Amino acid sequence: MASLRDIKSRITSTKKTSQITKAMQMVSAAKMNRAEMNAKSFVPYMTKIQEVTASIAQGSKDVQNPLLTSRPVKKTGYVVISSDRGLAGAYNSNVLRQLFNTIKSRHQSNDEFAIIAIGRVARDFFKKRNMPVILDIIGVPDQPSFAEIKDIASKTVGMFADETFDELFLYYTHYVSAIQLDVTEKKLLPLTDIQSEGKLTSYEFEPSAEEILDVLLPQYAESLIYGALLDSKASEHAARMTAMKNATDNANELISNLSLVYNRARQAAITQEITEIVGGAAALE
Repeated sequence: MASLRDIKSRITSTKKTSQITKAMQMVSAAKMNRAEMNAKSFVPYMTKIQEVTASIAQGSKDVQNPLLTSRPVKKTGYVVISSDRGLAGAYNSNVLRQLFNTIKSRHQSNDEFAIIAIGRVARDFFKKRNMPVILDIIGVPDQPSFAEIKDIASKTVGMFADETFDELFLYYTHYVSAIQLDVTEKKLLPLTDIQSEGKLTSYEFEPSAEEILDVLLPQYAESLIYGALLDSKASEHAARMTAMKNATDNANELISNLSLVYNRARQAAITQEITEIVGGAAALE
């Protein structure tokens, strides 16, 4: 059995750990609230750009654009969004496991696919397994602006237009609530199934529909990536908040158990000392 000093030392260290996890929980809760607001405020913009793009694309059937054209699939691209750090529960492992299993079931060799990793955990995960990561970005802020991810978004869309790959899928964690985070797969390119959620609107525009779509379609695809990143950030902070809350609860439970063991051991030691004193006094009589 551990000594009283060892038990006391373990209680002290566990209390310090619980203070750290409690602080991290509170920080993640604050970040989650702001990230949730960012994700929700982006929805009206995303809905409107989807409506405009769908109206122009479906109203101009004769328009040709690489982003709207399906072609024989020789290579598939995957964009996966993870975090740069751990301590977020199953947030990273869920999305990485799903993409890994999907790749294993769909492809026979590394020549058939390419991975674009957003987040250090995703980059390291696939590089460790010798999978082709052709583009990666780390250090994305907790509250990212579009300008900070526009470079990788435009490069991703450009690689599809240049036929580096023939279709592109997006894997991220969709934020439903603080306790429900859903791993989501979305076909990003080609935009063959782009549809407006509401009624199609007839627009009068200048110049031609083709020239407008040449500008609008890349922006729409980039916005899909940015929207998924905002969604993922809210999910990451929610997952980290939950993980830190569980860690704090477990630490408090451990402290209670250790305190009980400490008190019992202390009581046993006192009882032993009293017994020895009584025994020694009886021996002197």
